[in-house]
Amino acid sequence: MRLRFFADLCISNFIIQVLRDAGYEVFWLRDYIPTDSADTVVISKAQELDSILVSLNRDFVDIVTYPPANYKGIIALQVRNHPEIIPQLITGLKDYLSAHPDMNDYKGKLLLVEVHRIRIRE
Repeated sequence: MRLRFFADLCISNFIIQVLRDAGYEVFWLRDYIPTDSADTVVISKAQELDSILVSLNRDFVDIVTYPPANYKGIIALQVRNHPEIIPQLITGLKDYLSAHPDMNDYKGKLLLVEVHRIRIRE
């Protein structure tokens, strides 16, 4: 099954386009729910669309509030107020996605995408 992503409001057009150019289906929050929606609504919409949530929002890394086992996957880009690292993050993410092309590879997992590694929490 082709990878599908639900891009949180904080995900830029650049990131969305890079993912689309790589052949992935990307739904953008603003096309589906109000831009001021609560995080619980955001992650619920990702699940409804059978998609992996992609976000810069650090709230989604809280595994107590958002236990990875309850979701189809969460990808948290760890920018930490350094937007200049986004191209490096995306390159690493694209490499990972290419090596793990099935939706089931992400179910129940939180991927913390950093410049030099991707940490996985389950």
